[in-house]
Amino acid sequence: MNCRLAGPLNGIIAGYLWPVLRRGGCSSHEEFTTYNEIGAMFEIQNFSLFLISCILLNLTPGQDTIYIIGRSAVQGKKGGIVSAFGIMSGVLVHTMLAAFGLSAILVTSSIAFSIVKYIGAGYLIWIGIGFVRNKAHHPQLRINENIQQKLWKTYRQGMLTNILNPKVALFFLSFLPQFVSPETDFIFGSFMALGMIFFMTGSVWCIVLVYGSSWLISKFYGGNKIGGLLKKITGGLFIGLGIKLAFSQK
Repeated sequence: MNCRLAGPLNGIIAGYLWPVLRRGGCSSHEEFTTYNEIGAMFEIQNFSLFLISCILLNLTPGQDTIYIIGRSAVQGKKGGIVSAFGIMSGVLVHTMLAAFGLSAILVTSSIAFSIVKYIGAGYLIWIGIGFVRNKAHHPQLRINENIQQKLWKTYRQGMLTNILNPKVALFFLSFLPQFVSPETDFIFGSFMALGMIFFMTGSVWCIVLVYGSSWLISKFYGGNKIGGLLKKITGGLFIGLGIKLAFSQK
């Protein structure tokens, strides 16, 4: 997911795609009415628009995509799936922070934003260096060595790369409230319902990404030389993302 594209993408959906869909351009009006009725159960407004936005935003390449593909290349399908659920767990954490209003601290306090930003940037660079320094092995061989420890580390890294990105926190703080009904008395429940929907749509796409990248790696894997090159490319991308995050503004 690329948070920088969320605003323009949401505007395109609301201004162009949504009116077309409402007129029956891609599906019946009754189907979208049914979706909105489902959303109303959780006091969510424009549920169909939210669902479409989730799908398109998850399809947009970003930092999470790079991490999942990198882990799938290094650790195979299991490592890729674990990394995906680590990232999506971070989504739930951001949802809870937004629901409790804690993410607003990053908006009002430049110091808090900078602290989280630099910690997140340092963590991305540290992961990137780890990719670059590791020796190349076949993904299946790596997964057999200390499997539980490696998978837990992969899950933890995926979750932390997501949690420690203040841009993601600001995205959820600005994105989710648009779909919470102003009449609701249970804001937390509505936020969590939206977060779970984003979690489920994102998880489906991440699993597709894992299986697709794992298949490509197994199909064209050429030994340690190719494996080492993949790791160095992934590591370089993460170092670049860390540097970019360190110099980013709100």
